[in-house]
Amino acid sequence: MATMVKLSISLLLLTLITKGVCDCGLNNITIGTIRSGRETKGKAEWNVVVVNNCDCPMQKMVLSCNGFQTTEPVDPTIFKPTGDNKCSINNGGSIPGKNAVKFSYAWDPPFFLRPTSVTASC
Repeated sequence: MATMVKLSISLLLLTLITKGVCDCGLNNITIGTIRSGRETKGKAEWNVVVVNNCDCPMQKMVLSCNGFQTTEPVDPTIFKPTGDNKCSINNGGSIPGKNAVKFSYAWDPPFFLRPTSVTASC
C-alpha cells in the first residue's frame, strides 16, 4: 500500500514538472489600441496589439468585436470576423507565451475589442 502511494505521488510530481501548472485564461490577455496618425478613406487608422501575458501558448482566441468595420484590409489569418459579433485571432492558431499578434484597421470611432474565449496549451 505504501509503495502504491509513493508511486502515485511520484507520478503526480513528474506530471507537474514536465507539464507545468497552467493557470492561464482570459485574464492573461491584454489588448491595446492606439491611433497611428494615418487615415484610410477618411477613417482613422488604429494599431491593435493582442498580448498573451501567460508563459503558456494560447490558442482558439476569440474577441468580442461588435459591429466591426474597416476601410483598410486586415489579414484574415490574423484577425477575422466570424459572425455573432465575434472575431478570431491568428486563425485560431497558437500564440506563444509572452508574445503578441498585431494588426491595423481604419474606422472612426475605434472598436472596443475584448477577449471572450481562449484555450491555454500547457
